[in-house]
Amino acid sequence: MQAEDINAVKEFLLGLQNSICSGLEEEDGSASFRTDQWDREQGGSGITRIIADGAVFEKGGVNFSHVFGESMPASATAARPELAGRAYQAMGVSLVIHPHNPFVPTSHANFRLFVAEKDNEEPVWWFGGGFDLTPYYGFEEDCVHWHSVARQTCEGFGEDYYDKFKAWCDDYFHLKHRGEARGVGGLFFDDFNELGFEQSFEFVQSMASGYLKAYRPIVNKRKDTPYEERHRQFQEYRRGRYAEFNLVYDRGTVFGLQSGVGRIESILMSLPPVVRWIYDWHPEPGSDEEKLTSDFLKPRDWV
Repeated sequence: MQAEDINAVKEFLLGLQNSICSGLEEEDGSASFRTDQWDREQGGSGITRIIADGAVFEKGGVNFSHVFGESMPASATAARPELAGRAYQAMGVSLVIHPHNPFVPTSHANFRLFVAEKDNEEPVWWFGGGFDLTPYYGFEEDCVHWHSVARQTCEGFGEDYYDKFKAWCDDYFHLKHRGEARGVGGLFFDDFNELGFEQSFEFVQSMASGYLKAYRPIVNKRKDTPYEERHRQFQEYRRGRYAEFNLVYDRGTVFGLQSGVGRIESILMSLPPVVRWIYDWHPEPGSDEEKLTSDFLKPRDWV
């Protein structure tokens, strides 16, 4: 891997951040992203972009970071002990969007490059990321659309990639302590370099271009749906699951906290603005709230 390869990925990610923010601002219609650029003398730099209290989006963050370290954190070497003792650099765009309307799902996407280096040895590099959807009220057509776009982004790179990364997403975004899925999935991949750098990078670009194509039509369709306070309370209750996953299982959050080089405000921007936990709550039988877990939050083939 050459320096120009890393620079090409960085340039793409910065452009991706801008295009996603522009698309979401257009969909919101009233709020703009606030830009917070940060730089540390040792450890790296980044651009945090936050939208809040818009007409559509209650809170959202689209972050770019490029961080460096002298040794890989434990969260990275646990699965790959051969990386222990290597210096590293990691760059990526990570985003989470929390809408006001309970009928609009939360969405998440992440695209990143890791490079682990050691003197007198070839660098070890890989891509990771994907995108996933977390509805509070389920709509079959939204899930089909989301997964149709996800499948389209994989076409031309490998016949089994959609099925493989869809299954990986279902497995990864699973709250083990709850025994339930966080949402309806999408794509998730990590440690990916099997196509060589050039084609692996093209694959990542294809997936990244699919995020807005998958999300904006759903937002546009649902953002003006009338809702009641009970819908909002259920949304806040389900947001608790989102917070639990990100604080306990999310690799990016754990990596950022363990590395010591990330920026805490940026790392934790994924957390919802308003959350509630209700002791031993159960939905009414046959309700839309019950259907979320019985019909949607279980791995299934959507396309």
